[in-house]
Amino acid sequence: MFSTAVYSFLFLCLFFSSFPQSGTEKQVRGPNLLKRVRRGWMWNQFVLQEEYTGSDYQYIGKLKSDQDYGNGLVKYVLSGEGAGSIFVIDENNGDLHATRRLDREEKAFYILRATVVNKQTGQKLEPETEFTVKLHDINDNEPKFSKEVYTGSVPERSDIGTSVIQVTATDADDSMYGSSAKLVYSISQGHPYFSVDPNTGVIRTALGPGNMDREQREHYQMVIDAKDMAGQRGGLTGTTIVNITLTDVNDNPPRFTQSIHEFRVPESAKSGTPVGRIVATDRDIGKNAEMYFTIVSGDGMDMFDISTDKETQEGVITVGKPLDFEKKPSYTVEIQVQNTQVDPRFWSPASKDMATVRIGVDDVDEPPLFDRASYVMEVKEDAAVGVAVGSVSAMDPDGARSKVKYSIDRRTDMDRLFNVHPGNGSVFLLKGLDREETAWHNVSVIATEFNNPRQSSHVTVSIRLLDVNDNPPTFAVVYETFVCERTTAGQWIQTVSAVDADEPSTGHKFFFSLAPERTHRSNFTVRDNGDNTAGILTRRANYSRLHQSVYLVPVVITDGDYPMQSSTGTLTVRVCTCNREGNMEVCNAEALSSSPGLSTGALIAILLCAIILLMIVVLFTSLKQQRKQEPLIISKEDVRDNVVSYNDEGGGEEDTQAFDIGALRHPDTAVALEESTKQRRDIIPTDAMLYSPRRQRDVRQFINHKVLENDCNPTAPPYDSLATYAYEGEGLVAESLSSLGSVSSEAEQDYHYLSDWGPRFRKLAELYGAEDCDFS
Repeated sequence: MFSTAVYSFLFLCLFFSSFPQSGTEKQVRGPNLLKRVRRGWMWNQFVLQEEYTGSDYQYIGKLKSDQDYGNGLVKYVLSGEGAGSIFVIDENNGDLHATRRLDREEKAFYILRATVVNKQTGQKLEPETEFTVKLHDINDNEPKFSKEVYTGSVPERSDIGTSVIQVTATDADDSMYGSSAKLVYSISQGHPYFSVDPNTGVIRTALGPGNMDREQREHYQMVIDAKDMAGQRGGLTGTTIVNITLTDVNDNPPRFTQSIHEFRVPESAKSGTPVGRIVATDRDIGKNAEMYFTIVSGDGMDMFDISTDKETQEGVITVGKPLDFEKKPSYTVEIQVQNTQVDPRFWSPASKDMATVRIGVDDVDEPPLFDRASYVMEVKEDAAVGVAVGSVSAMDPDGARSKVKYSIDRRTDMDRLFNVHPGNGSVFLLKGLDREETAWHNVSVIATEFNNPRQSSHVTVSIRLLDVNDNPPTFAVVYETFVCERTTAGQWIQTVSAVDADEPSTGHKFFFSLAPERTHRSNFTVRDNGDNTAGILTRRANYSRLHQSVYLVPVVITDGDYPMQSSTGTLTVRVCTCNREGNMEVCNAEALSSSPGLSTGALIAILLCAIILLMIVVLFTSLKQQRKQEPLIISKEDVRDNVVSYNDEGGGEEDTQAFDIGALRHPDTAVALEESTKQRRDIIPTDAMLYSPRRQRDVRQFINHKVLENDCNPTAPPYDSLATYAYEGEGLVAESLSSLGSVSSEAEQDYHYLSDWGPRFRKLAELYGAEDCDFS
């Protein structure tokens, strides 16, 4: 600190020596002469050392005016930044002081203004002048790094001098003066792996590729120093930590954990079934540790496959083709492993590794195996029942060679057309076949072991029916042919062709001719065109519709296959009236109907007529019945009572047809009996059933229940009805009792005359008479 103070003192001496010791002169231009006049102020800039540690105010300098003659009439006034708080001036002598400790890094300079005034009058003696107080820097700030901790990385096995990361530090001291802010970088911890450039702070590798191996050491930590004063003694130092990681490169090949592996797999394993896993390790990480496996040699190259599990990087061996213990019980393969991504700098033939894998096949009880995947057989469609179509063959692939029996899967032969011999596998017919109905039949034959029926296998047998010429040819379509009344002999009127359901190998060949019985007396002739068609020609010139309107021409059609088949087709020729161009104009009605029966339109018309007639009959009948019925009341004057006589009487308990007494005898099952078939009514009940106390109680409960049920049911009988008695017999003493003809039912009436009618009406007279007395 003493040396720093000495340097600062020397700088102040040199700095102040550059300023004039008195006021500067100034020229005043008059009208006749030039006169140089001294300036009144004797200051321009002051320099103040920062971080003053004294107890008194720090002296800055003295302000002196030419107007100050020492008589005490001049007063110095200070204004500007910090005036009165940071900076104070002696108003009598102009001494300038700093009241507190200042830091250049907070504020490097202050701008102040000063003037002198007359103490008595307050008048300014000099104009206000501006000056600067600049803080002189000292080395009081250590360097600071931009980060407390730096993190960098560099690939392993990098060359010497490979750049890793750059660290940067700054110093708050004045870089324009001295070396307080001039920094030098160095490594205080982290040798000898890395170095740092003293001027730029760039960290580089210091060792060669052989010494920077991630698999040996991955992480490094360094301490970097930044020292000011250009690294000289007495400078301040800042530090930071740098963490460096070596990133991986593919410099290590994969290696198998063991050179020989053994696995076993059942012979029934299907393609893709896992057999086992082999493990290889790689000291690298990430993509540099990814590997793939291949089968390079061995007798199982074609039987097994190998792939890589992307998550575990293990080699997964799977079955590639069906295995057979009886043919080969074991396999050996050589498997190679290598990285998927290879770095040419580190690749060598030793970058691959080999391992031997031995795979044993376990014997499994297998189902019978057919000697073919499918069978195709042929048989003629006219083959007799029992004829062999072909045979299938299967055998037990196991060493025991169990016997095999055959059967037909009836789900594939619902019509039971075929069967198979259980011992030798011969397929034969059970029914006759027809190629024209079904040309191919597909059945499934089952082969089952005798000793283990659960072991079975299926095979498809396709049976093709060979064609036999068993169908005669027929007309291709139904022809509608006509001939004009006026024509010429030999006139062509129709071309016919034929079809045959058979399919001869050489193609169809049809021959047409007129039936032999019509050859001499026919009105038409048939000409075979030789191309499976024939023409129908006239044999005479004139035809008459009145004489004969329709001609039937029998045409014999014969095929050219063996055995030859033929049929006779009848061609209907109508005689019609034609115009000059030969176009049909009029034909007989019987000829117009090309087919027997009525048309759809005619049937609909007949049906509509029948419906209309039926509706008329129903309407007429209903009107006739309505006329026969007479109204109950014709007019208000003709009011007669109608007495209905009920002469029927119930049969009592012996009448089993009127009421089912079984429901009363068995009330527990009454509901079930109503919903199901009724009990027989011809069964005579026993005395115990009729007269037991429990039965009587049950009957009573049942009757009460039914009465309550019918009372609560508005739809149950008896229904409410209005009976009108509009007629009463003549000759009665009592005459009519009806009140319908009364003038007023509310009028007072004398009912004593009822007593004169006899003892039967005396009670009625008493009742009505008493009622009148009560109302009165």
